Amino acid sequence: MALNFITRSFGAAAIAASGIVTAAPAMAQDTWQPAGPVNVVLHTKPGGGTDVFIRTLAEALEPAIGQTIVVVNAPGGGGATQMNRVKHAAPDGLTLGVNTATHFTGMLTNLKGVFSPDDFSWIALAQIDPIIYFVKKDSKLNNIQDLVADAKEHDGEVNVGGFGPVGSMQYIGTTMLEDAAGVKFNWVAHQSTPDIVAALLGGHIDVGVANLGPVLQFFEADRIKGLGVLGAKRLDTLPDMMTFDEQGFDVDESWVQIRGVFGPAGMPEDLQNKISQAIYKAMQSKVYQDYARASGVVDGDLTPAEYTAFIDNLMKTADKQLSKAGVK
Repeated sequence: MALNFITRSFGAAAIAASGIVTAAPAMAQDTWQPAGPVNVVLHTKPGGGTDVFIRTLAEALEPAIGQTIVVVNAPGGGGATQMNRVKHAAPDGLTLGVNTATHFTGMLTNLKGVFSPDDFSWIALAQIDPIIYFVKKDSKLNNIQDLVADAKEHDGEVNVGGFGPVGSMQYIGTTMLEDAAGVKFNWVAHQSTPDIVAALLGGHIDVGVANLGPVLQFFEADRIKGLGVLGAKRLDTLPDMMTFDEQGFDVDESWVQIRGVFGPAGMPEDLQNKISQAIYKAMQSKVYQDYARASGVVDGDLTPAEYTAFIDNLMKTADKQLSKAGVK
C-alpha cells in the first residue's frame, strides 16, 4: 500500500496523533463539478516530472469533471511565483497548484516568512517519487562509489546539477550523500529537468539529479546511465541501478520526492474531499497507470485531512535535514 510506505517513511505518529484513521478515502455522495476550466499552476518549466505528472493526470481527469484543465507553468523565485498565484486565488477549486518537497524546504529557507503551510489547503498526495543520479553514457562513472571516489580526487570540483537552489529537495539529498561519504560536490541549480539533461549532455555538469519519469526516454535512447537511486528499493523500470544503501552509503531513504495538489486557504472541506476523490479516481485510469508504473512512482492516497497532518511531519523532517546540511 502506498499509504503504508508514506507513514513508514515520514512517521505515522503525526497522522496517528491527529486521530485520523488512515484508510483509503471513501467515495462521496456526489462528485466534483467545477463551474469552469480549472487552472493548475506549476512552479516548474514544461517537461519536468511535475509537468508530466499533471498533464497525464489531466488526460484522465478532464472527461470525469467535464471541464478543461489548463496547465500554467509559472517558474521563478524558488516557487514564489506559483505559490503567490495560488495563495491569492479564490478558494473555489478553479485555481490549484502542484507541490513538491521543495515547497516545504523553501518555506523554511528562502521563502521563510513569505509563505507558510497555513496559507494553503493541502488536498491530495498523489505521488512518492525517488530521485536518481545519472551521467552521460560515455562517462567513466558507473555508480555512486565511482562518483564519491571522483569527488575525493577532485576536491569538490565535481558539478552536480538538479532542480532548485541551495535548500531544495534534490540539493538536500545531495548534501546527505556528501555527509555519508565525506565528500563535497559543486551544486548547479536548474529550473527544469530538461535543462538538467541539456546541461549534462552538453558537458556543463558531470552528474544529473532528477526523477525517472522525465529522463526515461534518455535511458531508453542509451544516452545516459544511472549511478544510483535514493530510495528504499530499486526501480522496477531500471532494476540494475542500485540504491545508495546497496552501495554502502547510509542516506535517509525516506527523503523522496512527493507531488501533491493544493489550493488557497479557506477552501471548504467538502470541496477539498471531492477534488481529492476525483484525482484518485483518475489515477486509476489506464493512461495514468501506464505512465506511473513506467516512471517508477508510488501512488499516494491521503485524504485532505491526512495530507495536512503529513505536511506537518514533513516540515519537521525538512527542518532537521536543512539544519544538518548547514542551510539554516
